[in-house]
Amino acid sequence: MPRLTAWEVLRTGGDAPLRKVTPIAQRVGLDERDTGLVRRLVGTEVRRRATLRVILAHLTHGKPKTDLACHLRLGLAQLFFLDRIPDHAAVHETVDAVSRTLGVSKGQYANGVLRSALKLRQEGHVNLPRHDVVGSPWRLRESVFQDPKVHPYLWAEDALSVPAKLVKGWADRWGDEEAFRLARCYLSEPDLSLRVPAAEREAIAEELRAAGCTPRLAGHERILLLPASETRAALAASACAEGRATVQGESALRAAELVAAAPGERILDLCAAPGGKTAVMAEAGASVTACDVSESRLERLRETVERLGCSDSVEVMLLGPDGPAPPGPFDAVLVDAPCSNTGVLGARPGARWRWGPSSARSLGELQSALLARAALSVRPGGRLIWSTCSIEPGENEQRVSRFLASHEGWRLDEERLTRPVNRGSEGPVDGGYAARLLAP
Repeated sequence: MPRLTAWEVLRTGGDAPLRKVTPIAQRVGLDERDTGLVRRLVGTEVRRRATLRVILAHLTHGKPKTDLACHLRLGLAQLFFLDRIPDHAAVHETVDAVSRTLGVSKGQYANGVLRSALKLRQEGHVNLPRHDVVGSPWRLRESVFQDPKVHPYLWAEDALSVPAKLVKGWADRWGDEEAFRLARCYLSEPDLSLRVPAAEREAIAEELRAAGCTPRLAGHERILLLPASETRAALAASACAEGRATVQGESALRAAELVAAAPGERILDLCAAPGGKTAVMAEAGASVTACDVSESRLERLRETVERLGCSDSVEVMLLGPDGPAPPGPFDAVLVDAPCSNTGVLGARPGARWRWGPSSARSLGELQSALLARAALSVRPGGRLIWSTCSIEPGENEQRVSRFLASHEGWRLDEERLTRPVNRGSEGPVDGGYAARLLAP
């Protein structure tokens, strides 16, 4: 059942399949353990999709139809990246799932493809990038991936499963070594980042250790980091249940801190859900008007501020795409804008596959509109904070520069661009950008 459920999640399409895991698993009656397996299967397929596609293309003649290809990629994900599942079980589960959903003949075809994959697979790396399967103990018997000496960014797409144009953009800005490091960083789920009160960080760390977790101190005084495998245990611990700890990355926290919220201030949060940044500002003593574009997003927002104990300082409002902003002016306005998510591709792996010129254009139009709308709500001398979880200049530095060029008297006060670091370090686990602009 977990294997079929993973296939159902992926075949529905969309750019955020991991968000669908829990509702679909609940609908089919999976328990917590099997739901966790579905999440691992789906997350592995999405993070490794380009690698799985190129291996599949090498093993097949012609292009399998969408539903069959989805089954086969899941099977290959099990064989190459999920070592807890024995080979015979991975093959059997895939063949059974294909036979049930697409017919016995397609099941026989799937059996042949996966048997060929086992013959293609060899144990151990040999420092041959066209053969070695990055992030797994396996290499391929034949040259499958692009030659990095000839096409380094196409190799990165094949072997590191990040679009070549995205990697090339990073390389143009920071060099090949950093571009490939980022791509490797996004191959796996990041560490869990918890925001806690600075004065209670050591005590909460001890509570988490007593619950069987292994927290470590991050570079930021309000952040604890834990292995992603301990997420369930950490969220069940009393500190999280009682709202003394909550999931939030360091870059996201620093963006909220850049608002510099103060007691008695009125602050507008234009894109507030799920509410982590709203809570940081409310906890600083400000009165926050928190907006978003749908009731479902507002419900997540309400749940967050209630759990964190700051709902009395937060007014929640539905904000339509063309409706007027809440009455101002405000001392500060935070725009945590919809973006490409390229700073958080480890946590949101599906975002890498929607990245491209078309999505950039539509996001650019929305971002420009949000920034202009926010500026109208800032009092004279007030603050406008632009924040994204992107590391692309077109959504960050260039977006701010264009705004300043067209809005006389506004000026840039401070900006910060952060790139995520690898697992096991002091963080941050998330990348992003934040800038504070001052109104005339």
